[in-house]
Amino acid sequence: MEEAIVRAACAIGAGICMGLGAIGPAIGEGHAVGKALEGMARQPETAGILRTNMILGCAITESTGIYSLVIALLMLFVF
Repeated sequence: MEEAIVRAACAIGAGICMGLGAIGPAIGEGHAVGKALEGMARQPETAGILRTNMILGCAITESTGIYSLVIALLMLFVF
């Protein structure tokens, strides 16, 4: 009985972890891409620099989503 409650709590915690952990990078990447496209539309000659910086920023932003995935997987399979 006690083990079933712990397993259920881990599953709920993993779901919440991924839900909250994925929304931050999604909002951040959407904002970054939108602003980069706005900058490219205003000054097309800087498109290469903006694209490179945008991709680098999106990769860094995505790392927080990957961290929450690792924690969710730990919660499911370790506890």
